[in-house]
Amino acid sequence: MAGLDLCRPVRIARPTDRLEDVARFYRDGLGLPVIATFEVQAGYRCVTLGLPDRSSHLDFSHHEEGSDCPAPNRENLLVLYIPDAEDLTRLRDRMFQMGYEAVAPENPHWLDKAVTFEDPDGWRVVLCNTQGV
Repeated sequence: MAGLDLCRPVRIARPTDRLEDVARFYRDGLGLPVIATFEVQAGYRCVTLGLPDRSSHLDFSHHEEGSDCPAPNRENLLVLYIPDAEDLTRLRDRMFQMGYEAVAPENPHWLDKAVTFEDPDGWRVVLCNTQGV
């Protein structure tokens, strides 16, 4: 029996009250391509970014009246696997040059193989130097 393996693409969506800052972090810092935007639709503005093969999307929306955007737990992670150590170093250095600082991971599992950053809303992104799971 088929399940969610038939689902393509996948979109992860969340609100933000800092749309421009969040878009800059993911677009200019992490280098994710913008694949869609809309300026005002029912009071919403939105930026959709493609994850590396564009089969999955990160979607950030902002409502003109604001959003209830509670701070996430430090274990709410977006993990990006970057198998080439030189690629990870270049990406990490670009983040540093843009003024983003690495943060200590909550879980020590990430200490020896990854670098963690917080986006402007406090959501954590782990750049992990492995092939993945």
